Amino acid sequence: MRRGFYTIMAAQFFSSLADNALLIAAIALLIEMHAPEWMKPLLKLFFTISYVLLAPFVGPFADSMPKGRVMLITNAIKVIGCGLMFFTVHPLLAYAIVGLGAAAYSPAKYGILTELLPPSKLVAANGWIEGTTVGSIILGTVLGGVLISPKVAGALLSLDFPALETGIDTPAESAILVIACLYGVAALFNLRIPDTGARYERQSRNPVTLLKDFAHCLSTLWQDKLGQISLAVTTLFWGAGATLQFIVLKWAEVQLGLPLSRAAVLQGVVAVGIALGAVLAARVIPLKGSLRVLPCGVAMGVIVPMMTLVHDTSVAYSLLVIIGALAGFFVVPMNALLQHRGHVLMSAGHSIAVQNFNENLMVLIMLALYAVLIRADWHINTIIITFGAMVAVTMLAVIALHRANQRRFDSVGLIQVEGDSPHGH
Repeated sequence: MRRGFYTIMAAQFFSSLADNALLIAAIALLIEMHAPEWMKPLLKLFFTISYVLLAPFVGPFADSMPKGRVMLITNAIKVIGCGLMFFTVHPLLAYAIVGLGAAAYSPAKYGILTELLPPSKLVAANGWIEGTTVGSIILGTVLGGVLISPKVAGALLSLDFPALETGIDTPAESAILVIACLYGVAALFNLRIPDTGARYERQSRNPVTLLKDFAHCLSTLWQDKLGQISLAVTTLFWGAGATLQFIVLKWAEVQLGLPLSRAAVLQGVVAVGIALGAVLAARVIPLKGSLRVLPCGVAMGVIVPMMTLVHDTSVAYSLLVIIGALAGFFVVPMNALLQHRGHVLMSAGHSIAVQNFNENLMVLIMLALYAVLIRADWHINTIIITFGAMVAVTMLAVIALHRANQRRFDSVGLIQVEGDSPHGH
């Protein structure tokens, strides 16, 4: 890997670390406000909505300047959203601002990989990026839980600065201050990201033109025989993954009797499994063989309902690692394949924006459904069984579609490991 790749990984790690720690701190803030239970999943929904609404515009924005600069600007937007939580801005609105920055950050983060590296290294690069991202999720959720724990929060709140009145009086607020510093570290790494030299056609600023262009890119990727399979899988994965975050928190509370600070650690355990699966996929699955991992998605859906049988924390750790590992193993090759096809069919920024639109639309739908089920007072075990069945059935449908495509022609033959020339350079 080129040296610039590791700088990108570091920038992504600290920015994502802050995002995930901030989610736990924002949940703690809602608890301090005595907000209703169904409002917690809405945090992620408000974070995600920018990915959907701004999808036609963030791709062209990411392609309008060097992507390191895009990452720096969008990281600054995250800092603003984080800072708003110190004032009387509702956590849902403040976290939505952070999501705005994340939505514009993503096309640059993933798009720069296709500019910096050859197609043959995309699975390995995605393995590292996903492993790093998942590592940041693990540490971010755990860090968020640690920062709001009575012992650490008490120590932070006891710090006294005689000449400075901070106005920080609660565990959530002290956690948010630490998290803002993490965004600052990410900004320092963003300043060191190299310019790949990739340049695209001048981007239109006409909203109607951008919407038409986005609709064309969306149609192109869904009609491509490889694009539609990989897009369907990654869309399902991110929708399911976002919902699983909140399912695990509620399940830990109801089934295992854990408080938020300890339940956040279980979120990290799932992420450990995802990281293990991602690293294994990066080592053993070539781009040409990426579609062989589809059955792992079915297996994940079948195993998830076993959570309802668990009442012991040590058993919960093992089961959540297995679920995460299956998820990581099947999503990393699919992500790499999707990036490869998008890069061949259109520009990097545009293809990632299309991917984000689909994946985060699914996140919105599944989180809204989860919030409705919680509001309707469904038991968490019933939700878990329904969730697992949905994942398994959807993955079986994707496998059937892929086999139907293969009967018509060899769609796997569309994968060119070397020599692809991206459009728009």
